[in-house]
Amino acid sequence: MDQKALSNMFKRFSEEECKGTSELYEFLSLQIASDEQLLELSTYVSEGQPKPNMLFGAVHYLLLQGSNHQLKDYYESITNPPKNKEGSFPLFKDFCLKNKQKIINIVKSKLVQTNEVRRCAYLYPTFCYAFNQVNKPLAMIEIGTSAGLQLMWDKFSYSYGNDNKFGDVNSTVHITAEVKGERPEIPISSPPVKSRIGVDLNIIDFNNDEDYNWLKSLIWPEHKERLKLFDDAAELLKKTPSKSYKW
Repeated sequence: MDQKALSNMFKRFSEEECKGTSELYEFLSLQIASDEQLLELSTYVSEGQPKPNMLFGAVHYLLLQGSNHQLKDYYESITNPPKNKEGSFPLFKDFCLKNKQKIINIVKSKLVQTNEVRRCAYLYPTFCYAFNQVNKPLAMIEIGTSAGLQLMWDKFSYSYGNDNKFGDVNSTVHITAEVKGERPEIPISSPPVKSRIGVDLNIIDFNNDEDYNWLKSLIWPEHKERLKLFDDAAELLKKTPSKSYKW
């Protein structure tokens, strides 16, 4: 991929994916789009992987690992409150060049495998509806399961715009969501699950610190609620007996 195409990729990432959800990545992506050295660094990302996500994930991963660099002051996941994004790019570039080989090793060997726990907010009523149609315990198979957090959907509690709780009301993982349009009838209790199987080319093991920290680094720095849900769900998964699932 030539530099013009790479530049356009980072511009699109800034304008279409980051705008309104990550001021830091929106700002940095536009700066990277005009920087030959950082565009060249992004060429080391494995074939088929999204280059902006991988580059930002690799930097975030190293910062979360404790890299002692001033760049961490601009990441809300590390420093609260973070510094204004306007001063971040020179430090971002300095960090990337100083850690170039580490970043190359990461983007060559890792994959983007996010586990967005909040997606379970619509899985819960969907699976409740499916159970009501057949009245038999559910057998779950997830393709692209990563660490399997979404297979644990019945182990979480849910709220849909009011004080009522659904699912496992005593769960340490609580997910909130807004219902738009007509509110469906949602059962209080989760339907029974007979088995759960996750399928993935690269299974993530949360008992492996490297795996755990990589998935966490893919969550954008400002997304504090996502980070908390991820941590809570990961901790719950670690405590779940391994015989209750397979991947």
